[in-house]
Amino acid sequence: MAHIITFGSMKSRAAIRDVGRVLDIPLYEVDAIAKLIPPDSDDLEDAMKKEPALKDMIASKSEFGELMKAGQALEGLPRHASTHAAGVVIGDKPLSTYLPLYSVKEGEVSTQFDMKCVESIGLVKLDLLGLRNLTVIQDALTLISGQGQDAPDMSRLKLDDELTYQLLSRGDTTGVFQLESSGMKEILVKMKPAVFSDVVALVALYRPGPLGSGMIEDFIERKHGRKKVEYLAPELGPILKETYGVILYQEQVMKIAQSLGGYSMGSADDLRKAMGKKNMEKMAEHCNIFVSGAVKNGISENIARDIYGQMEYFGGYGFNKSHSAAYALIAYQTAYLKAHFPVEFMAALLTSAMAHPDDVVKFIAECRTAGIEILPPDINESEKRFTVIDGRIRFGLLAVKNVGEAAIEVLVEERENNGRYLSLFDFCERVSLAKVNKKVVESLIKCGAFDSTGAERAPMMAAAEDALSHGQTIQRERADAQMTFFDLEETQTTINAPVLPDIPEWSEKQRLTFEKEALGFYVTGHPLSNYRDQLARYANADSVGIREMKDKAHVIIGGTITTVNRKRTKKDLLMADISIEDIYGPLRVIVFPTLFKLVADLLVEDAPVFVEGNLEKSESAVTLQAERIVPIEKASEAWQPSVHCTIDTEITTREMLSELKTIFDENAGTCKGFLHLVSAGKQETVIALPETLKLSPGTVLSDRVEALLGYKSVRAGCQLLPGAEQWGQKRKPRRNGFRGNGGKRF
Repeated sequence: MAHIITFGSMKSRAAIRDVGRVLDIPLYEVDAIAKLIPPDSDDLEDAMKKEPALKDMIASKSEFGELMKAGQALEGLPRHASTHAAGVVIGDKPLSTYLPLYSVKEGEVSTQFDMKCVESIGLVKLDLLGLRNLTVIQDALTLISGQGQDAPDMSRLKLDDELTYQLLSRGDTTGVFQLESSGMKEILVKMKPAVFSDVVALVALYRPGPLGSGMIEDFIERKHGRKKVEYLAPELGPILKETYGVILYQEQVMKIAQSLGGYSMGSADDLRKAMGKKNMEKMAEHCNIFVSGAVKNGISENIARDIYGQMEYFGGYGFNKSHSAAYALIAYQTAYLKAHFPVEFMAALLTSAMAHPDDVVKFIAECRTAGIEILPPDINESEKRFTVIDGRIRFGLLAVKNVGEAAIEVLVEERENNGRYLSLFDFCERVSLAKVNKKVVESLIKCGAFDSTGAERAPMMAAAEDALSHGQTIQRERADAQMTFFDLEETQTTINAPVLPDIPEWSEKQRLTFEKEALGFYVTGHPLSNYRDQLARYANADSVGIREMKDKAHVIIGGTITTVNRKRTKKDLLMADISIEDIYGPLRVIVFPTLFKLVADLLVEDAPVFVEGNLEKSESAVTLQAERIVPIEKASEAWQPSVHCTIDTEITTREMLSELKTIFDENAGTCKGFLHLVSAGKQETVIALPETLKLSPGTVLSDRVEALLGYKSVRAGCQLLPGAEQWGQKRKPRRNGFRGNGGKRF
């Protein structure tokens, strides 16, 4: 058995940079050329066709021409060798009898043939994938059992659980395997899965090919009976029934070839491969074979050709059903746990995300939305991982910075053997100070882990060094064979312990700052907690959802400024590169010179602001180019908010509309409301609510409407008010309406 080698090829930009280094062309010139190469170009020749500026620059110097010529000769060639992320090869004899091997590092061997060559010589290649979600499931089951409940048997779950399908249908799938992206949530709300085969189909459908081809809309329309399911031949019925007549899986292509075209299993697999790889020559050969076989089975030639045409079209997007079913099962299992054991499931998710602060922030926000209380770390209750105590989630100590596993182990072991820690001094007397040092103690104080001892954080922090010195003295005396008059091993009272200084406790702002410093995120509160209603009223995006929005989308997002880096442009004008953070995480914001002049005084760390601007997306980053920055408390002077509700006309009932009217009546206010009526394949229709039905935007309205209509069915829209120019440039009005809701025209 061995790993499989992969070869990194010389891409266009890499080729230019490597050759430029060898030719001693100045780095800034090479970099300027490389940046002109369009990301979507096939090769350097194609790049010059797409980007005239690149062609002109190459022509400007003879050495640039030499650079391009050498780059074209090298691009596409192997540049370096690495190891396939998941592939392994297995043989019945030592692999060196079949192919050359390569020593990657000590104890690790790789093939010298890549995966295609390995397959072509007849060896078995496997892809082994590790899924963090399997550990999440196991951890959740352990937590359920630890609460004295009967943990469900994941291998025997009923696949018709009503609560699980309700959770999926309302798009409440944050943390659910494969189903937690915003696009997937929107499709779940439209599809309303009711059987396991719908979940299997959804995993197969949510890929670029089917998304672009309209297969998802076709599937949903047929599922809900709005489009008739028709079969070109009766024999297709049993094969395509579960996917409502849509050819979705590779196995269906193979079964049609067998049942109608008389193919053997091996021949059907050849057809599947030809369609998947779009091998036109082989597909043309198979067309004649299939049609002649179908005619022998009593199907007319014209219908047989139509069936093959459908197979050919959908086969290019076909997905392996066994793979989809396996993933769908894990998706269903995680959804089941979230529906029936939400606290234990979220605790397991948080444990899995401890090394990824952005995910922890996202899951903490999800817990707050679901009404699950998150408790800070505690020296008297916390374990290494996140745990569940009385229906609440207690932070795991491993999430605290500077607190390693060795320190946690001695802390927990001492507590289990000798009971709760009574104070900071008691703690320092009892734990091994070889494992628990000053950094550990200070991090535990900052995150609130000592709060259960009854003391305030500021005095404990001031006394930390004295407490450690006192603990070392006590532990030295205990280790001394000559015991003192007072038997320190048997008494529970601390002898000659220092006293906590009488100093004021930290302010809430300072407490939260230290908490974030120790954990990487806020737990007991958030600087934006007091602005929740303003955020719901004016912001149409957050730092998580913004990453799935389209490039150039127009957004308003609220957050606190965390960093401000002032810079000078080539024209010696001041600008700023800042970072803002909402309750979900950080976002980079660029403030160009024109705007910087207007808002420089607002760019202060910890200031709560709204930023309006346009998204700039690349493969690795999302940046907001600001055109307006407004203090949160001044938002009502900058924008007139409005409420926009999206209604899917094909799944919304009269009863739901009646309930929506009741919600509107109970949340009456002064803001305009708009209904966006949408249906698959049809143009969006927008209806303005009458003046007698104005609304009060905020979390109460949003939560109730989303519970009724589904994920992200409520969005904020904002119309600029006169006088808002003090916080940003005056924007040209749109001809067809005003901006809001991510830049859509109303």
